[in-house]
Amino acid sequence: MSKKPTENLVLTLLLTAVAAAAGSRRESVIVIGAGISGISTANALYEAGIRDILILEGSSRIGGRMMKAELGGYTVEMGANWFYTGGPLQNPLASLANKTRLRTSLNDDSNITANVYRQEGGLFPKKLVDEVEMAASSTESFCERLSEKLAAMSKTKGVDIDVSVLEAQRLFGNLPSTPLVMVIDYYHNDYEEAEATTVTSLKHTYPRREFKDHGKLSNFVCDSRGFEELVRGLACRFSNRSSQHKILLNKVVKEIFYSERGVGVKLEDGSTYRAKYVVVSVSIGVLQSNLIRFTPTLPMWKMNAISEFDMSVYTKIFLKFPYKFWPTGPGTEFSLYAHSRRGYYPFWQHLENEYPGSNILFVTITSEESRRVEKLSNEAVQREAMDVLRKMYGDRIPNPEQILVPRWSMDRLYKGSYSNWPNGYTKAKHDQLKARVGSVYFTGEHTNSRYLGYATGAYLAGWLPACPLYTI
Repeated sequence: MSKKPTENLVLTLLLTAVAAAAGSRRESVIVIGAGISGISTANALYEAGIRDILILEGSSRIGGRMMKAELGGYTVEMGANWFYTGGPLQNPLASLANKTRLRTSLNDDSNITANVYRQEGGLFPKKLVDEVEMAASSTESFCERLSEKLAAMSKTKGVDIDVSVLEAQRLFGNLPSTPLVMVIDYYHNDYEEAEATTVTSLKHTYPRREFKDHGKLSNFVCDSRGFEELVRGLACRFSNRSSQHKILLNKVVKEIFYSERGVGVKLEDGSTYRAKYVVVSVSIGVLQSNLIRFTPTLPMWKMNAISEFDMSVYTKIFLKFPYKFWPTGPGTEFSLYAHSRRGYYPFWQHLENEYPGSNILFVTITSEESRRVEKLSNEAVQREAMDVLRKMYGDRIPNPEQILVPRWSMDRLYKGSYSNWPNGYTKAKHDQLKARVGSVYFTGEHTNSRYLGYATGAYLAGWLPACPLYTI
């Protein structure tokens, strides 16, 4: 990236402070979390000349919400799965993917309007769906224009003016009401933000900067090493446990003590580590859960900024079958299921392009449906999913051989999939969200207002342009 993201300013101050002090005495930094943000932060510190770095990771692996799993001999991504290219700016994740020779497949949803199923079975006529899609695209264009007007008004008046995405749709006169219109709207909105349009900020969502900057070519990771291989590549210099810069796994942070003299980090195993600074890269969901206690308690402005932001849930349910019973070939990769209950098993994708002969389908659900399904047993989830598939493809289809159901919101180390900007949450409040408190700094995709919720945002939130640091 040729332009330094403004989101990284506070961490630049951290790096500058550490680097300036390094000439007189050794300073140390603890990074909490070994996801892509935490590892990127550690790399930035290292490139700035800081060597006394300790990364504490609560799980047994590196990668955070870039997490792979095995299903019937194939690697699937339970969390982050895509990066985007084809835009005016180079996506840094694409560069990392090229460096690690990550295997990807370009998704093609250009024919999705031919694959939209009615609630009781049978396809909607493509011509009808095309009309609904055109209306949804027009609504999206209106939302972008309105968002830009609201941003200009906010700047002129000095007040943060915003509406929800649903309110913008109402202003345009295109409120989703029928199952078909709802599922197309879901595809345009919930599928990206993993939250309902009723709660999502218009101004801080539209236009989607990830697509405007990096493009809409959807690179689907299908590598046996997993998307997390990018993070492992970045973390290689920290893999030596005997060096002064290292990663320790299975280290769940219980409490952070901080003062002008530095920080102490207490773990659940009873051990304590001390440093001059700490960088907290856990998700906004974890911060909201109080898994980590801060002593003294964080100031009220910080606690409010954390509690009022949103952590969304994006769930991909994978099913491995004994044989294919769905269409394959060009134009069949994606299918939609239009149910009267918005978001009920709506978005289906097969993996025959990525893994020929794998016989794997997965369905994406989000938000409250994700939270509901997470509480069910795998057997109950399978029954619901198969009821939908039998409506789509007939009663004679087989049951799956295996099912994989991620439960992100129930995992205490993640508490969700990624953040979403809620309506009414101001830029000033977000500045407080990413602001430091004494010697405690914060990073993660939730701190990157431009690429919020995307893996690109997580990477850039942690990795800082080094130009102001190497001259120190």
